[in-house]
Amino acid sequence: MRRRLLLLLALLIALGAAAFALAVWNARADPVVRRATIGLADWPAGAAPIRIAVMSDIHIGSLAMDEARLARIVAQVNALRPDLVLIAGDFINGYGAEDALEVQAPLTRALSQLRAPMGVVAVPGNHDHGTSIAVVTTALERAGITVLANHAVRRGPLAIGGVDDDYSGADDLPATAAELARIGGAALLLTHSPDLATKLPPRAPFMIAGHTHCGQVQLPLIGPPFLPVRTHRRYLCGIVEDRGHRVLVTAGLGTSDLPIRWRAPPDVWLLTLGPDRGAPRVNRPRS
Repeated sequence: MRRRLLLLLALLIALGAAAFALAVWNARADPVVRRATIGLADWPAGAAPIRIAVMSDIHIGSLAMDEARLARIVAQVNALRPDLVLIAGDFINGYGAEDALEVQAPLTRALSQLRAPMGVVAVPGNHDHGTSIAVVTTALERAGITVLANHAVRRGPLAIGGVDDDYSGADDLPATAAELARIGGAALLLTHSPDLATKLPPRAPFMIAGHTHCGQVQLPLIGPPFLPVRTHRRYLCGIVEDRGHRVLVTAGLGTSDLPIRWRAPPDVWLLTLGPDRGAPRVNRPRS
């Protein structure tokens, strides 16, 4: 009897190890490319549509994201030939300043290879504030990335409002909205946590966020064992139509805490933005 129990225990341990290894493999897989065509109000007359690659939650410094994998993802994004790249925060894995310092140089090296005619624009995430926002900002600026924290910038027909992280209490939506109004163009909000959506007025601009990892682990029937949004699970993943405005929540690229994914693959969105012609068109994912 004891021998059978030991064999059963060994089998359970082996199955658990295999499941963990598969989940790590899932987390390190090349991101799924999701495509959508979205119309924006106030699109300048005569301006051509543009293509935007959306990245988020790199979390470099874990088993799921090292410099080699990030460089591979950068090459994948470049191959999509976007006009503009937007990154929705959480560049660092960990919770202390030493974690940011350790990966500052590889983060800069990898992201400096991004290529887009209209440049790369990013906002901070909660892990960036929790480690060292100064180190993260320096790393990104050295890579040629424009970092917005409650500020706005014009890129072609777009007015991009970068709202600092709501999860960290660093957001200032009114200040960002005021800058958007001053610079003109088709307005778009970029932020880290989709919880900011609950603060938006009914006719707010299209908003892009990350943070949730689409649950990171999606169990059958149960869903994610930990819900990574504070307000409502409708902001967990994908394109959400809510109270008169539209929110895109990407699954991101890396992982938080455990370096695993299950039924929530990493992704990159390739958006075609142009004049508003109704509901968004979402195409089937391609890798």
